[in-house]
Amino acid sequence: MRPAARARGAGRDYGAGVLRVGLTGGIGAGKSTAARRLAGRGAVLVDADVLAREVVAPGTEGLAQVLAAFGPEVLTAAGELDRPALGRRVFGDEDARRTLNAIVHPRVAARRAELAAAAPADAVVVEDVPLLVETHLGATYHLVVVVHADVEERVRRLVDERGSSEADARARVAAQAGDAERRAAADVWLENPRRTGPPGADDPLLAAVDALWDERLVPFEAAVRAGRPPARAAATTTGGRTGPDPSWPQQAARLAARVARAAGTAGRGVEHVGPTAVPGLPAEDVLRLQLAVPDMAAADAVAPALAAAGWPRALREAGVEGDGDAGTRRHASADPGRPADLHVRVLGSPAWRRALLERDHLRADADARAAWSAGRRAGDRAEEWAAERGWVPPLPGVP
Repeated sequence: MRPAARARGAGRDYGAGVLRVGLTGGIGAGKSTAARRLAGRGAVLVDADVLAREVVAPGTEGLAQVLAAFGPEVLTAAGELDRPALGRRVFGDEDARRTLNAIVHPRVAARRAELAAAAPADAVVVEDVPLLVETHLGATYHLVVVVHADVEERVRRLVDERGSSEADARARVAAQAGDAERRAAADVWLENPRRTGPPGADDPLLAAVDALWDERLVPFEAAVRAGRPPARAAATTTGGRTGPDPSWPQQAARLAARVARAAGTAGRGVEHVGPTAVPGLPAEDVLRLQLAVPDMAAADAVAPALAAAGWPRALREAGVEGDGDAGTRRHASADPGRPADLHVRVLGSPAWRRALLERDHLRADADARAAWSAGRRAGDRAEEWAAERGWVPPLPGVP
């Protein structure tokens, strides 16, 4: 596999061309069904449950630490971890759960990274991670896919298909993240309604997984490997407005976390800018982010890490603007399902300041929003507003 280039100070690399997808969902939602389908379509599947067993197998340092923390009563007569006994120890005991997680999670994460690094350079690596949301791992993936079923259906599946008691099933569902938390983490939301028979060609979940593979994952991987964003649909290249979409800020927050991780210590903050950052404003459905860096040398140095994370440099083609001025390095999302632009600018520069001023002016001034909606730009009025209000651009880490 070709090694990914890395900028000094940039965050952890993705393998060159490898697309990492985090797959999750609540217990009983059908995540394993989606995982098997993706593996059947050609994905390299990494199962966190399998790895969680591997890192505490007999003879491992992980098992030794579990025994030191919880005692020999969590060991079977055969010398293996007694998972039901351990589960009873940690279920409902937050301190015990944190202790166990501190032993298991870092080891599982290291093994996941090893397997992803060993995948072919053009692979789509799907990591089946039950607690992805709970452990805040979303920024480590190019895309997070959540499989969803409502609570009552999940309880029914646990009782009918796995032999759980209803009380145990409800307790296990309640112990995991809720739907709101999963929606905040999800780039893709796959519904898995109740089936009347075994999974088959007419299964809506399998059909949705197939569409995801063909229409998003395969072209996303190809764009990352090629180092150039995909062509955009006409609706995002003609300036047409839509929405407003109340989920734009949440979507932008997910993307910003990935950009910040890729930039690492070279980054000086990532902001959601542009019209989609203004609540209630109709806008072209293209998210715009701004990454601050200390200087233009850092902007160029961080480019390979951004490209590997799914943000290649943008060219003046396919509806994606190029740099435009000497103070900006423009990147664009390689994800065909979520058009987005990333402007890399020097912290404190005029272009950096202007993007924040225009956003904050539109957020605060109803007349400016009305003018923008009518196709007129606020122009110098933004500077007047800044002077009147004593506005200064927000600095990284300062609300």
